[in-house]
Amino acid sequence: MIRIGCSGWQYKHWRGDFYPADMRTDEWLRHYTRRFDTVELNNSFYRLPSPEAFARWRERTPPDFLFAVKASRYLTHLKKLKDPVDPLARFFDAAQHLGPKLGPVLYQLPPRWPANLERLREFLDALPPGYRHVVEFRDPSWYAPAALDALAAANVALCLHDMSGSSTARMRVGPFVYVRFHGVTRYGGRYDDGTLECWAEWMTAEHERGHDVFAYFNNDVGGHAPRDAARLSALTMRTAVRG
Repeated sequence: MIRIGCSGWQYKHWRGDFYPADMRTDEWLRHYTRRFDTVELNNSFYRLPSPEAFARWRERTPPDFLFAVKASRYLTHLKKLKDPVDPLARFFDAAQHLGPKLGPVLYQLPPRWPANLERLREFLDALPPGYRHVVEFRDPSWYAPAALDALAAANVALCLHDMSGSSTARMRVGPFVYVRFHGVTRYGGRYDDGTLECWAEWMTAEHERGHDVFAYFNNDVGGHAPRDAARLSALTMRTAVRG
């Protein structure tokens, strides 16, 4: 599968742009699912939603819809992956209420925290089986071969992203591809056609090699995220047809 969507859908500044100006906010998710088959939940990073909230999102979305869910900053930023068992249990006790609509779980590490292989390996060993796990590094020291090898050995994907100061090369580490587009400017700006065409060709090639692909646009400022996600979706379909 190739799944392309946005990092969240609850943006007030999308009203009158992606969402009709007169649409109620409780209709936004349904409108979003008419355009995309996946979304990345960002609010779970700041506060873990209740099991009931996850269950409501499951019930209000189409059968084939997938949620990527960002793990709590308590685990990644405050604890810095230390003693991960209890935070992981709390997270999955709630998120499992998405049922089969629970897609990849994203663990975004903090900036300016240099590589700590011992902490990483302890965390990877604690990850529950049966889920797709993906790690986003925000300090360049983590791209050392030993850390990437640890991800691959644990069947955990590396998040590819373009955040200034810690962006990644276009490569796959782990069993699937996961890409976050953080914006031409920080969380804003429109991606040019050439950039998206290169990504579409690479993603399609990875998919043809048998790897699932997930991509999310985080350039919500100015409503660019849904427009760029739609453009990349069209480009990947066009590239696949040509292939």
